[in-house]
Amino acid sequence: MKIVLVRHGESEGNVRHEINDDPGRIVNLTARGREQAAAAAERLRSTPFTHAYASQFPRAQQTAAILLQHHALQLGIDARLNERISGMDGLHVDVFNDLVRPDYLHIKPPKGESFLEQMERLRSFLDEAALRHPRGTVLAVSHENPIVAVLCLLSEDPQLTSQRGIANCEWVELEWPAAT
Repeated sequence: MKIVLVRHGESEGNVRHEINDDPGRIVNLTARGREQAAAAAERLRSTPFTHAYASQFPRAQQTAAILLQHHALQLGIDARLNERISGMDGLHVDVFNDLVRPDYLHIKPPKGESFLEQMERLRSFLDEAALRHPRGTVLAVSHENPIVAVLCLLSEDPQLTSQRGIANCEWVELEWPAAT
């Protein structure tokens, strides 16, 4: 399966540098985020997507709707594409970053998940999607942390890869399962 993982466009939370890991709290795209998604939609227009998924978060679903404007596909919602669970919803991102910086892969916030746990959550999504759509080209709209977690699954140095950033509406394309 080929999968294109796209980070959502700029959100209100991105502008405020605020954690939003509760999909029940509505955080929408900004006007800039909608423009980023529209530009990505044009660049991905000729990609022959066969299936599309997004996280439970409105900003990911809003981005997916814009990306799919040139494709006649139903959007599936999958919680495994959700943002990393920190248990710190509404706090400034520096609070989370300061907590996990000493050991980004292993430190687990008291009400959250470790990066390694998030990696396994994403592996579960990828494995199931590959079983369902072995010859498909899948669009998955998610968040920075989950996309980096997928890259870590493919990396020989997850500790180093975990420090990578993904810009709003940036995407990565890969084959899953990965060739060995």
